[in-house]
Amino acid sequence: MTRTVSTPSTTTAFHAQAGIAFAVALAAVTLGIWNLPVGAWERAFLALGTMFLVTSTFTLAKCVRDAQETSQVVHRLDQARVDKILAEHDPFASPV
Repeated sequence: MTRTVSTPSTTTAFHAQAGIAFAVALAAVTLGIWNLPVGAWERAFLALGTMFLVTSTFTLAKCVRDAQETSQVVHRLDQARVDKILAEHDPFASPV
Protein backbone atom coordinates (compact mmCIF):
# COMPACT_ATOMS: atom_id res chain seq x y z
CA MET A 1 0.00 0.00 0.00
CA THR A 2 1.74 3.11 -1.21
CA ARG A 3 0.38 6.51 -0.47
CA THR A 4 1.56 9.61 -2.25
CA VAL A 5 1.86 12.70 -0.15
CA SER A 6 1.01 15.86 -2.03
CA THR A 7 3.01 18.85 -0.97
CA PRO A 8 1.42 22.24 -1.43
CA SER A 9 3.28 24.28 -3.98
CA THR A 10 2.94 27.82 -5.17
CA THR A 11 2.73 28.82 -8.79
CA THR A 12 5.15 30.96 -10.73
CA ALA A 13 2.49 33.65 -11.00
CA PHE A 14 2.20 33.79 -7.21
CA HIS A 15 5.97 34.17 -6.85
CA ALA A 16 5.99 36.90 -9.49
CA GLN A 17 3.10 38.75 -7.85
CA ALA A 18 4.79 38.57 -4.45
CA GLY A 19 8.09 39.82 -5.87
CA ILE A 20 6.44 42.67 -7.76
CA ALA A 21 4.38 43.69 -4.73
CA PHE A 22 7.50 43.72 -2.55
CA ALA A 23 9.45 45.78 -5.11
CA VAL A 24 6.63 48.30 -5.54
CA ALA A 25 6.16 48.69 -1.77
CA LEU A 26 9.89 49.12 -1.14
CA ALA A 27 10.19 51.60 -4.01
CA ALA A 28 7.22 53.61 -2.72
CA VAL A 29 8.68 53.81 0.79
CA THR A 30 12.12 54.75 -0.59
CA LEU A 31 10.60 57.43 -2.82
CA GLY A 32 8.56 58.73 0.11
CA ILE A 33 11.63 58.97 2.33
CA TRP A 34 13.57 60.70 -0.44
CA ASN A 35 10.87 63.35 -0.97
CA LEU A 36 10.21 64.17 2.68
CA PRO A 37 10.85 67.80 3.55
CA VAL A 38 13.29 66.91 6.33
CA GLY A 39 17.04 66.93 6.86
CA ALA A 40 19.58 64.29 5.92
CA TRP A 41 19.70 62.81 9.44
CA GLU A 42 15.96 62.19 9.48
CA ARG A 43 16.09 60.59 6.02
CA ALA A 44 19.00 58.40 7.06
CA PHE A 45 17.14 57.32 10.21
CA LEU A 46 14.02 56.39 8.23
CA ALA A 47 16.11 54.61 5.59
CA LEU A 48 17.93 52.63 8.26
CA GLY A 49 14.61 51.71 9.89
CA THR A 50 13.24 50.58 6.53
CA MET A 51 16.32 48.48 5.85
CA PHE A 52 16.04 46.83 9.28
CA LEU A 53 12.33 46.19 8.71
CA VAL A 54 13.01 44.50 5.37
CA THR A 55 15.82 42.29 6.69
CA SER A 56 13.85 41.27 9.77
CA THR A 57 10.85 40.43 7.57
CA PHE A 58 13.00 38.09 5.50
CA THR A 59 14.36 36.49 8.67
CA LEU A 60 10.84 35.98 10.06
CA ALA A 61 9.66 34.48 6.77
CA LYS A 62 12.59 32.04 6.81
CA CYS A 63 11.81 31.01 10.41
CA VAL A 64 8.15 30.40 9.56
CA ARG A 65 9.14 28.37 6.49
CA ASP A 66 11.61 26.28 8.51
CA ALA A 67 8.98 25.59 11.17
CA GLN A 68 6.48 24.47 8.52
CA GLU A 69 9.04 22.21 6.85
CA THR A 70 9.92 20.66 10.22
CA SER A 71 6.28 19.95 11.03
CA GLN A 72 5.77 18.39 7.58
CA VAL A 73 8.77 16.09 8.09
CA VAL A 74 7.51 15.02 11.53
CA HIS A 75 4.04 14.40 10.07
CA ARG A 76 5.51 12.30 7.25
CA LEU A 77 7.54 10.24 9.72
CA ASP A 78 4.48 9.64 11.90
CA GLN A 79 2.45 8.66 8.83
CA ALA A 80 5.19 6.24 7.73
CA ARG A 81 5.19 4.61 11.18
CA VAL A 82 1.41 4.21 11.12
CA ASP A 83 1.54 2.77 7.59
CA LYS A 84 4.21 0.28 8.67
CA ILE A 85 2.19 -0.82 11.72
CA LEU A 86 -0.94 -1.23 9.60
CA ALA A 87 0.96 -3.18 6.94
CA GLU A 88 2.42 -5.57 9.54
CA HIS A 89 -0.87 -6.08 11.39
CA ASP A 90 -2.66 -9.36 10.67
CA PRO A 91 -6.15 -9.34 12.18
CA PHE A 92 -6.53 -13.08 11.64
CA ALA A 93 -3.33 -14.13 13.39
CA SER A 94 -3.73 -16.24 16.50
CA PRO A 95 -2.91 -14.40 19.74
CA VAL A 96 0.38 -15.34 21.31
